[in-house]
Amino acid sequence: MSHLPTPTNNSLPLKTSGYRSLAEALDYAARGTTGCNFHNGRGELTAVMTYTELRERARQIASRLAGLNLPRGSRIALVADTQPDFHVMFFACQYAGLVPVPLPAAVHLGGKSAFVEHLRALLQDCRASAAYASSDFASFLDEAVQGLDLAVSGTLEAFQALAPAAALPEPPAPDELAYLQYTSGSTRFPRGTMITQQAVLSNLAGILQYGVQIRRGDRYVSWLPFYHDMGLVGLILGPVVSQLSVDYMGTRDFAMRPRLWLELMSRNQATISYSPPFGFALCARRLRPSDVERYDLSAWRVAGVGAEMIRAGWLDQFAEALAPANFSATAFLPCYGMAECSLAVSFAPLAQGLEVDRLDADVLAGSRRAEPVADADKAGRVTEFVNCGRPLPDYEVEIRDENGQVLDERNCGTIYLRGPSVMSGYANNPDATRASLSEDGWLNTGDVGYRAGDSLFITGRAKDLLIINGRNIWPQDLEYLAEQQPEVRAEDASAFAIPAEDGTEVAVLVVQCREQDPFRQARLVERLKQKIQSEFGIACLIELVPLHTLPRTSSGKLSRSGTRLDFLKRNGLEESEVLPRDLVNRTPHTRALNQAG
Repeated sequence: MSHLPTPTNNSLPLKTSGYRSLAEALDYAARGTTGCNFHNGRGELTAVMTYTELRERARQIASRLAGLNLPRGSRIALVADTQPDFHVMFFACQYAGLVPVPLPAAVHLGGKSAFVEHLRALLQDCRASAAYASSDFASFLDEAVQGLDLAVSGTLEAFQALAPAAALPEPPAPDELAYLQYTSGSTRFPRGTMITQQAVLSNLAGILQYGVQIRRGDRYVSWLPFYHDMGLVGLILGPVVSQLSVDYMGTRDFAMRPRLWLELMSRNQATISYSPPFGFALCARRLRPSDVERYDLSAWRVAGVGAEMIRAGWLDQFAEALAPANFSATAFLPCYGMAECSLAVSFAPLAQGLEVDRLDADVLAGSRRAEPVADADKAGRVTEFVNCGRPLPDYEVEIRDENGQVLDERNCGTIYLRGPSVMSGYANNPDATRASLSEDGWLNTGDVGYRAGDSLFITGRAKDLLIINGRNIWPQDLEYLAEQQPEVRAEDASAFAIPAEDGTEVAVLVVQCREQDPFRQARLVERLKQKIQSEFGIACLIELVPLHTLPRTSSGKLSRSGTRLDFLKRNGLEESEVLPRDLVNRTPHTRALNQAG
């Protein structure tokens, strides 16, 4: 490996389509001088790998994989740590006619045993024939594979020690699988989406040509996990397919030092980076005035934002804080997508920033119609949604009601998609595939939204919608209200519903609280109850819990289903899953918080 960063400019002509496989895309990129750069938690460049070197190393490992004589299309599990060896293993699978399966590389609050159990479940679910992990995660993998019938398991060295085959197999055909991508599992156990070579390359062509409109001189920076669709497709495969250099930092390093993201953008004059909204919020919260003075973000032209509900307020705070560093709010590029569609479905117009649709919240809650409210109209409750733009070419989008009827513009319903990058199905799960994917190719996304002109607006997940006393209430609205309180920070609240004994639904809001004084805790609970009653006209059970209590998915999103399950367990309701009607009044809302203290 080289020790100088790969250049931004490349003598190779820019090419974003016309490939039959990801291996063919790397073959082309390897003719240039660009590549991947890896940085540690102090921002130091620790590893550099040109696409030429990546191709050479990947083909060497591919020869070893081919020597195993596994059936074509066998699954190779890859614990997706932010290391160069992940790239090598992923593309080795491409050259060997095997299917890489990126797995989470994050030990969350459940600790080692929960992570090992999760790894093992995914290894079994994908029916892995071999498994790789970096040295940082090798011990977890060793424990997870105990008793499983794998041809080989371990670090890259274990694969390098294998005997090579005499020749590499035929390159993948367009209709063969490129990889198996697990969904984040925010509402259910993760499912492996099967994505073909043709599907992902079609999606990347649309993203690069119509979404970010790639150009010579672009450069990426990413802290996103390699096992998430935005990190894998957008920030590993995207740079390869467009022959652009990319700078990586670890996801955990970003969480510890979010300012490092900005330092890399400034130092390398990078032009493109993506983040879920919480990443921008975390940066804005941790920024100091002295930091901003050191940055020059004038080159940052695409600040892609997606992967979860987009809150304009968080992005506005980021843009305002970094305006002195020449960051332009017009760089924000909202998009919508999911692993089931490779990555992206729609993009807002480039270089226009956020477009916010202000709606009458009472009309939306009552009739599910997205009725605009003029800026001058201050009467009534208002809710806001961000424009996620037009679908990519060759994509069809329909908004349907619960009976499957297509709805007119500005009526809220379930989003259905059909297009060239939709998955082939969920691996080894025909029931889930039939439930989500029709025979004629329409995908039920499980998301709810509406169309306004050519634009798509996302309002939430169908399974998350709270229906209380006949009103449709989005959990993010309750969470946002909580986050406006001085004792609560962004992503410190999670809302859901639980059935009561009389058959009605009760709203529950679990809030991570930094306040230590019991009197102030009680005041916060009462204030939240009153505000929710005033804003939404419903009673709400409020529970305060310690910091770091709310569970997250493998991709870092708050897990409402996980929060709901934890709430039931804390209150001894995991068997009945029914809320006694008097619980709102008789349960100490701060018990979980103060018992932990």
